[in-house]
Amino acid sequence: METNKLKRELSTRQLTMISLGSAIGTGLFLGSGLAIQTAGPSVLVSYAIGAFIVLLLMGALAEMTVAHPTSGSFGTIAERYVHPLAGFLVRYSYWVANVLAVGVEVSAIAIYMRYWFPDVNGFVWVALFGGLLIYVNARHVHTFGTTEYWLSFIKVTAIILFIVLGAATLFGEPESPIESITTGNEGFFAFGFYGMWVTIFISLFSFLGTELVAVTAGEAKDPDQAVPRALRATVFRLTFFYVVTLAIMLMLIPWQQAGIDQSPFVLVMEQFDVPFAAGILNFVILIAALSAMNAQLYASTRMMYSLAEAGDAPKAFKKISKNGIPMFALLVSTGGIVLAALLQVFMESSYPFLMGISMFGAIFTWFMVFVSHLFFRKKWTGRKLPVRMMGYPFLPLLGAVLLLSLMITTWFTDFNILLKFGVPWLIGLTIIYYVREQMRKNQNRSSDIEQAN
Repeated sequence: METNKLKRELSTRQLTMISLGSAIGTGLFLGSGLAIQTAGPSVLVSYAIGAFIVLLLMGALAEMTVAHPTSGSFGTIAERYVHPLAGFLVRYSYWVANVLAVGVEVSAIAIYMRYWFPDVNGFVWVALFGGLLIYVNARHVHTFGTTEYWLSFIKVTAIILFIVLGAATLFGEPESPIESITTGNEGFFAFGFYGMWVTIFISLFSFLGTELVAVTAGEAKDPDQAVPRALRATVFRLTFFYVVTLAIMLMLIPWQQAGIDQSPFVLVMEQFDVPFAAGILNFVILIAALSAMNAQLYASTRMMYSLAEAGDAPKAFKKISKNGIPMFALLVSTGGIVLAALLQVFMESSYPFLMGISMFGAIFTWFMVFVSHLFFRKKWTGRKLPVRMMGYPFLPLLGAVLLLSLMITTWFTDFNILLKFGVPWLIGLTIIYYVREQMRKNQNRSSDIEQAN
């Protein structure tokens, strides 16, 4: 039996861990080296500002999602309060961001598996892990929530152990470890304000995924309570994990040693004399990629379901299976896995390109969340909401300005693929939207003429 309604089976605990897990991925375990290399010790300021932007985002999302606990979330809200075009752009941009992010993660998984099985073709791992997570997402949403909870639990536990080991090591140091950050040869702002500013963008990549709580709202048991709690817990825990972890890294190893060739986690674990440190880290990163991929496949499926509900995608994509899963939306959202499998043979070097495309869709969605909130607060006439964002309209406006400034900055960096893809993508979608609207008007006009005759 099929319906068009999703089941509300996700608990607050699962929502919190899903959001944490989707945001704690390879961005921390591998990307932290690039962040430190770009900003030096001021990477701590970069991540603090990044966390501040996410805090503003979660405030806006919490209020709007409680008002509209739908699976489309920010796409539905943008359509209703800004303009139907805005909802169309947000949904498709966020959908393609997650579809391609799934491909990026599963490609990374194939790379990680080479550590243990260097002679096995990456296509095998893409097919194996891709098939496994498609199966998980095709089951009851509770199965997805449970799987994501335990994958995220492993990652979070690994970070906590790292913090405990690092703190214990620093406690035994005769000299103040803070001096290694603040009074090193090149100073705290080793690469100036510019290095710190650019690294904020890298930090946002690490925080991407926190917005997933809003996407899961359509399947939360008690959205009024679960969503705000999960969002608040996610922001504060992520800030603690990222900032404290990076601070420990900077105090344990010279920041100049951190880079993209080797994870700073490996360098630190070598100081701990942890046996099989590289193998342990590889396993944790593998789990991180699986968790992120699982969450991204879920997000892209629900966004395609939302597109179908809004009439912006074929009706088949909003059909729900007896397990409560939009199966056709799931199948079309596996395109990233198929693409990743092809890349293993033809275009493995396109990894940065796919990442840039994915980043644009996600950052554009965040930007539109702030814009939507500015319109939402003016137009909302419903019940008194249990949560409201403070500092309206200044804080949502500040969040939007910061994100727009960072996106413009990427043009002058190695991340310029974000705008090279993003601007034509939005122009193309806008043209498609208005052509489709004109065709609908012509069809309606023809129907009216036929009825009149």
